[in-house]
Amino acid sequence: MPDPDVVRLHRALLARGETVAAAESLTAGLFCATLAEVPGASATLRGVVVYATELKAVLAGVPGDLLAAHGPVSPETARALAEGVRERCGSDWGIGLTGVAGPDPVDGHGAGRVYLGVSDGRRTDVAELDLPGERADVRRGAVAAAVSALLGRLAPPRNARTGDGVTP
Repeated sequence: MPDPDVVRLHRALLARGETVAAAESLTAGLFCATLAEVPGASATLRGVVVYATELKAVLAGVPGDLLAAHGPVSPETARALAEGVRERCGSDWGIGLTGVAGPDPVDGHGAGRVYLGVSDGRRTDVAELDLPGERADVRRGAVAAAVSALLGRLAPPRNARTGDGVTP
């Protein structure tokens, strides 16, 4: 059974007629797989796995000079992943997930360091997360953080009224 927050996310996107695309590095497709547990997810979901550094450039459009300057695990890369995948997949929303699932550090970043980008084409937010646990825990935590962040961006202002009956 899909997580209730994932169902809420799908319904909110569907009600708005919008889609989300994800460029996933450390989660290696887990975000998309989690959203795909909801029946009808093909109406709202797009994405690519960019686990290898060169695929961040090839599939998600992250500039090579940005990767050379900041590395694959950085807030700049998360921002570029979110913006690039949104544009390349023609989606309304882009999610960029990069980080270190562990157990070993990568480029000076310890296990559990995650950068999450969320873009709507006008604004891109990047969060730095330090998630506890083993590899699987970090990956699941990153997915949960991405779902929560996107739900937060989709939520109407507290004083707004929505006529669609959907509470994201």
